[in-house]
Amino acid sequence: MRKLLAFLTVLSASTTTVAADWPQWLGAKRDGGTTEIVKSWKEPLKIAWKQTVGVAEKTIQGHGGPVVAGGKTFLFFRTPGKYEETLAAFDAETGKPLWRTPYPRRKADFAYGNDPRSAPCVIDGKVYTFGITSVLTCFNAEDGKIVWQVNGEDAYKSPALYFGASCSPIVVGDLVFVNMGAKGASIVAFDKNTGMEVWKTRDDGASYSSPFLYGPANAPRLAFLTAKGLVSVAPKDGTVHWDYPFVDLLLESSCTPMMVDGKLFISSITAGSVLIDEGAGAKKPTKAWAKSFNCYFSTPVAISDSLYMVTGDLLAKKAMLRCVDPKTGDERWRRTGVGNYHATPLRTGDNKLLLVEEKGDLVLIDPNPKEYRELSRSKICGGTWAHPALANGRLYIRDDRELVCVELPK
Repeated sequence: MRKLLAFLTVLSASTTTVAADWPQWLGAKRDGGTTEIVKSWKEPLKIAWKQTVGVAEKTIQGHGGPVVAGGKTFLFFRTPGKYEETLAAFDAETGKPLWRTPYPRRKADFAYGNDPRSAPCVIDGKVYTFGITSVLTCFNAEDGKIVWQVNGEDAYKSPALYFGASCSPIVVGDLVFVNMGAKGASIVAFDKNTGMEVWKTRDDGASYSSPFLYGPANAPRLAFLTAKGLVSVAPKDGTVHWDYPFVDLLLESSCTPMMVDGKLFISSITAGSVLIDEGAGAKKPTKAWAKSFNCYFSTPVAISDSLYMVTGDLLAKKAMLRCVDPKTGDERWRRTGVGNYHATPLRTGDNKLLLVEEKGDLVLIDPNPKEYRELSRSKICGGTWAHPALANGRLYIRDDRELVCVELPK
């Protein structure tokens, strides 16, 4: 039987990042996975430290999750009460604040909160962020000084999204990429050292999704889920290999493309889920299967011979965890009650399923294709739509008010 996860070569590995770090959105390989083993527990998990980063609201506000690299935890968030965005660094072990760097952004309010939706990307001593009003910024990881900044709305006239720009930047080689969503500049590559534009392509509007790197080292590709569909481009020069139409009725695709059984998986709020086979050098990829399962802003994870995805119903506001056969898309089982809209699945180094439920519970699950088997559960934070980071025996998560570091059992 073919392995469920195709081999991925990530070119953007940092010289300062260790194997157990979580330096960008969805982890080192952007697949929601880690090499770390998480053992089951019986007693409530210990909170190592907390830091206040926001103000509690009636609805969940803080969406951008933390990342961990080089002994520091980085969090990108709105300065409470201001039209500012702040990147802050904390000692990953103690939680001691190291620095905070704010910058002003356009005065605008967005549905479901004004915090950035994206996660930072840390590589080679630099941190890259993409704010809710399309401001791309490069910081020094050591002291937080801004190296360069590009305002996408000014430079490209990128339209404002209803929920705000949400793309988490990715670095490949000497370039940093975002889905800017402007005419002639849907996808833009910048020099990671200077912020100068290197190339731009297409007219697609932006989605709320983030890009995914896949393919071999000698022929890497970037998959972008734009407002019009899935686009595969060459990182070096922006050559479009192919595109696949996939339009959400609300233009709210948020799920990051991922590799499942050598094929690319995409999902949205209304358009369901599709597994796409690009074939060998194909210019027109084909559909392996399509289902009505709608992922909101949670990206599935593949474990052994199953795909675990959090889906929801737009009207009922009831998210559920599904176990799906990756070859057919058929549901094997479902677990309701994981949230109204969201829960975050992660894959551990020993192929367990770790789930952060919307209400703030951390759940360890024995992935079984026949039934839901819960091993451990512990309350770790308040309600959250943010994705966590798992690094060096600890889980880092934020809610509306706090960044929380949780000790995991050894």
